[in-house]
Amino acid sequence: MPSEENKPKRSPIPSHNLEYLRYQCKKLDDDLRWLLALLIDSGLRLGEATGLSINDIVLNHEIPHIKVRPHPWRRLKTIGSERDVPLVGISLWAAKKIKNHQLENPYAFPRYCNEIGCNANSASSALNKWMKESTGNGYVLHSFRHSMRDRLRNVECPSEIIDQIGGWTRESIGEGYGTGHSLKLKFKWMIKLQQ
Repeated sequence: MPSEENKPKRSPIPSHNLEYLRYQCKKLDDDLRWLLALLIDSGLRLGEATGLSINDIVLNHEIPHIKVRPHPWRRLKTIGSERDVPLVGISLWAAKKIKNHQLENPYAFPRYCNEIGCNANSASSALNKWMKESTGNGYVLHSFRHSMRDRLRNVECPSEIIDQIGGWTRESIGEGYGTGHSLKLKFKWMIKLQQ
């Protein structure tokens, strides 16, 4: 196992690459690109996204969002990973595509998920290869999370809200008290990413 200082540092994806990937996702318009698009503007981990049930995607609400919850076929990384994430931008587009396409299947991505388990590694392999061919850079799917963190910082979103959007570990015990920030407040900051 490499030590923390020897680990390769993941670079955030620059905005021009994000824009190109958004364009390509809409152009190719298939389940792999829906998965990638879902990650771009949501901050979800790949395993969280591939393991979604159709019912986790809530579009008939004042604020469309994703309910990140553990399932028998996919656990979550941490307790703080359980959260509601507002849908904005290309992630909202992808969620609509997924919801409209999977009318009879309970899984958002049945290619990678069923009642036995969730195979995020296969999705990672296919999408990382496609991203490398598309952007020609060393970006990987996890780079979207680094990008999301930077994008939220750049609109001056408070770090406590950033942590709740991304399901990152909380800094202090006090942050775990109460029910957390409302969906409306998280949406207020995420919509700024689209301006």
